[in-house]
Amino acid sequence: MAGVSLDLFWGEQKPVVALAATGFNFCGVFHFLILCTYDPELPCCDIMKYPRSPKDQVGGLVYFARMMDKIRLMASADLHPDLHANLGQGFDERLSTFLAVNYSDLKNRVLAGGSDEEILEWCFQNGTRPTEEQIEIWNSFMFKRGWNDELSERLVGRKKESGFQNRDDIQTMFQYIDADEGRI
Repeated sequence: MAGVSLDLFWGEQKPVVALAATGFNFCGVFHFLILCTYDPELPCCDIMKYPRSPKDQVGGLVYFARMMDKIRLMASADLHPDLHANLGQGFDERLSTFLAVNYSDLKNRVLAGGSDEEILEWCFQNGTRPTEEQIEIWNSFMFKRGWNDELSERLVGRKKESGFQNRDDIQTMFQYIDADEGRI
């Protein structure tokens, strides 16, 4: 016999949420496993955060705001762990290449401080300033990633991993990201 419980209790004036599973294995040995304990006063238990939507724009560019948030959240140890492995890769790398700036240099500039707009201007000065037409092409390209291209198979896999395989409204990676992070 197995069971799962979710309990909210107070410990020294602080709420603590515990999720536990209990049961017997095939040898009849009793197991008790705490899957998650949350105490907002403990730094190790802070709720991790997601960056802004990839659709959000800075200076007309999609994804730039998200990349800024990812860098800042990682530096403050608040970035959701699901995003750690691809930091500086994938879309981050693609945008850095589009702007002709080294991701590591960009990361250092973000950590030195400044607004998104100031950092984008730094990118223009140290890399390239795309024309309005180039930005339009960039945005159109990024909005459609995962739809009938080399990322289509990855999108199908990600949707399945997240339980979204029946979500026909998720046709692109941007839509998947927003769904996975609870925005749609």
